[in-house]
Amino acid sequence: MGPLKGIKVIEMAGLAPGPFAAMMLADMGAEVLCIERPAPAGQPGPVPAANLIHRNRRSLALDLKNAAAVDALHRLVAGADALIEGFRPGVMERLGLGPEPCLAANPKLVYGRMTGWGQEGPLAHAAGHDANYIALTGALHAIGSKDAPPAIPLNLVGDFGGGGMYLAFGIVCALLEARQSGRGQVVDAAMVDGAASLMTYMYALQAAGRWRADRGENILDGAAPWYHVYETADGKYVSVAAAEPQFYAELLRRLGLADADLPAQHDRAGWPVLQQRFAAVFRGRTRAQWCEQMEGSDACFAPVLSLAEAPAHPHIRARGTFVEVEGVVQPAPAPRFSRTPPETPRAWVPAGTDDTATLGGWGFEAAEVAALRKTGAFGAL
Repeated sequence: MGPLKGIKVIEMAGLAPGPFAAMMLADMGAEVLCIERPAPAGQPGPVPAANLIHRNRRSLALDLKNAAAVDALHRLVAGADALIEGFRPGVMERLGLGPEPCLAANPKLVYGRMTGWGQEGPLAHAAGHDANYIALTGALHAIGSKDAPPAIPLNLVGDFGGGGMYLAFGIVCALLEARQSGRGQVVDAAMVDGAASLMTYMYALQAAGRWRADRGENILDGAAPWYHVYETADGKYVSVAAAEPQFYAELLRRLGLADADLPAQHDRAGWPVLQQRFAAVFRGRTRAQWCEQMEGSDACFAPVLSLAEAPAHPHIRARGTFVEVEGVVQPAPAPRFSRTPPETPRAWVPAGTDDTATLGGWGFEAAEVAALRKTGAFGAL
């Protein structure tokens, strides 16, 4: 099931964005085999059911210092449609698994590379993480309150949005092109590039003179009182985003302010007054009371829910936005398809669970798997 059924992907185990891209492909039906490093003896592994980012796929531990393991990986690559790796530039080349030998063995291979800074450039070989990558694009500077340091938006903008999602998109694009040309290629997905791409709309506003350089001075960064988060009587929060005039009028009506003497919606000088009035009104009721008053209306309202609360919301529950697998609640695959819907996620199958079954799906006979095990190719499991 799923629109990518029949696609086979090799994933070199890594952190956050690479596995997230692999999860997206696996959620859509691709068969993804994760190649891990053998765990040190006695070290406990992660709980499979809770390792959500590795769901829908099997893993194989290969000691890539072992020649037999490298040969086995070359054979796997020859039978794959795509490969995902997230090491620093040059690491895969030193392992003998760079694009040149892999594409020589499999000319239609899509070779996906996930890095923070990209495969070349002055910073290409430097260490970094999500916050560093989005800092360089203008994204981090733009997020946060006025007169406060930039707020780190979890690792959504760099790792997952600008990284994993762009890598998955790039791989699918290259797979489609390979069907026409018969040729694979390298996909260089850099988080700094993806995060910059995500900021396209803000750069357009800047070019049009509609984006202020100071943080907390723009409609979309919380400065507008009608695009803001407010505290309720019980110490919880609600969000409003009534940008259009008809939605703003509905917000005022439901706040009991339709006939109040207030500054105009787009009068920036009056925004502090509006925000104070809105804040005072919202503090007068609990979050649940505001949900009863506002939800389902055109006031552009939603409660701010925690990770524990979100799956139980009636709308989220009605759409099946979250599913439960082996007792673990998790987001369902997205987006949705009318004809080839993806299956409910399956828990990750860690390396060593059944290497014979894992490699059997890639054309290895049981005797070949046993021979590999004798060479030490799987390391000490």
